[in-house]
Amino acid sequence: MQNIESPLTEAEVAPVETAPQASEDNNSALSSNYNVVRRNGKLTTFDKNKIAIAMTKAFLAVEGGQAAASTRVHETVEQLTDLVVATLTRRQPDGGTFHIEDIQDQVELALMRNGEQKIARSYVLYREERAAARAQHKPHPDNRPED
Repeated sequence: MQNIESPLTEAEVAPVETAPQASEDNNSALSSNYNVVRRNGKLTTFDKNKIAIAMTKAFLAVEGGQAAASTRVHETVEQLTDLVVATLTRRQPDGGTFHIEDIQDQVELALMRNGEQKIARSYVLYREERAAARAQHKPHPDNRPED
C-alpha cells in the first residue's frame, strides 16, 4: 500500500473536473436546440458525441487499433467535431434540424480540409458501402404483392 504524502490541491483537480462538464453542458444545449432527421425519417436529438465516434472509427479503420490510444487522434477528433458542430450551428444559430447526410457531408469536408485525406476516403467509402447495403435491403417498388 502506498502512502500518499500530499493530497491533490483544489487547483490541481478543478481543470480535470470542469473541462468535461463544459463539454457536457455544450452537448446538452445542442441537444435541446437541434434535432437530426435520420434516414428512416425519425427525428432524434442532436448528439455531437456521435460525430466524434464516427470520426474515431474512421481513424481506427485506417490507422489500426493503436490509434484508439493516440493523443493526436483524440485531439484531432475533438477539434474536427467542434469544427463540424460550429459549421452546422452557424447556419441555424437559433436551433433547428439537420439531415444526417448534411452532418456526414460536413464531417467529410472537415477531414479533407484538415489534411486527413486517407481518413476522409475511408469515411466516404464506408458511407457508400452502407448506402449500397441499405439499397439492397430496401424492397423494390415493382416487387410489391398485388392486392
